[in-house]
Amino acid sequence: MKIGVLKQVKEKRVGLVPDVIKKLDKLQATFCIEKGAGDQSNISDKDFEAVASICTREEVIQSSDILVSVQPPDEVTLASIPKDRLLISLFEPYNNKSIVDQLKANGLRALSMDMIPRTTIAQSMDVLSSMASVAGYKAVLFAAQYLPRYFPMMITAAGSIRPARVLVLGSGVAGLQAIATAKRLGASVEAFDVRKAAKEEVESLGAKFIEVEGAADDSAAGGYAVEQSEDFLNRQREEVQRRAVKADVIITTAQVRGRKAPILVPTTTVEQMKNGSVIVDLAASTGGNCEVTQNDEIIIHEGVTVIGNSNLAAEMPQDASTLFANNIANLLKLIVREGELHLDMENEIIAAAYITASEPQ
Repeated sequence: MKIGVLKQVKEKRVGLVPDVIKKLDKLQATFCIEKGAGDQSNISDKDFEAVASICTREEVIQSSDILVSVQPPDEVTLASIPKDRLLISLFEPYNNKSIVDQLKANGLRALSMDMIPRTTIAQSMDVLSSMASVAGYKAVLFAAQYLPRYFPMMITAAGSIRPARVLVLGSGVAGLQAIATAKRLGASVEAFDVRKAAKEEVESLGAKFIEVEGAADDSAAGGYAVEQSEDFLNRQREEVQRRAVKADVIITTAQVRGRKAPILVPTTTVEQMKNGSVIVDLAASTGGNCEVTQNDEIIIHEGVTVIGNSNLAAEMPQDASTLFANNIANLLKLIVREGELHLDMENEIIAAAYITASEPQ
């Protein structure tokens, strides 16, 4: 059994790191790392040499039984991979429906890390949560970088500075990390989420929870947001607008799997915000929670800086790679036994993550 790690083209993270590979000796597998795969994560080929072979891209592709890649390989690479090999990556089939057809057309099998169920038993493999935590932290640092004023209250001989007001929309993993980070920096923080269960978590971090009555029941949503009625969304927008015009920073994280992100900050709200305010939109890749967001762009709209970036975890590639690698390692422990691949389709984790239609042989 050989496990290969591909170098990313437009991604700073790497799928496995040396310290994690060391812990996988019981798999009875060998590892093949593409030359330079860890360069952008500050992990050199020399670091990998103690636990893996350094190979060319072609060697990794042709010799590996399992290929690990943070972002899916491009079409040319997919076409060059021998049939029946297993790929593990963030395929996001609910946003990129053509990827499954491409995999099937090339006779490949695939496990999509973003399809792993967000349950207690699968927590150690939940890459969405681990990357969201990094993104929430980085979102606050981005906001602090672009905000033309302090986050904490400052009392000096030259006068007093009030703390920045931060509004976090969506209090899942990313939102909670954003709240905690903003509080550490001394900001005054408010947060909103349609999930009632988020209130206790928000308040435990010292933030004020904004409630809007009449949200749809989310008890069976597995930790995801659910689609809401238009009446609720209208009242939500009114409350968000009232809070937003007073905020110095808004961080938005709300996404509904397989659907366009809900608009929480319309253009009219942005245009009523104070000059110099900052919006960081983590839902940019699925349309954005802010109406003026442009994916992967930083723009200024009527004096407000709007940062559209759904891949902020990649801006902290060293720690993000370690967390990602741990998620991958825990999945590998589930599917590799004594050097052999075992895809048990009765296992709920494997069944959910296995996105290619044909049954494994």
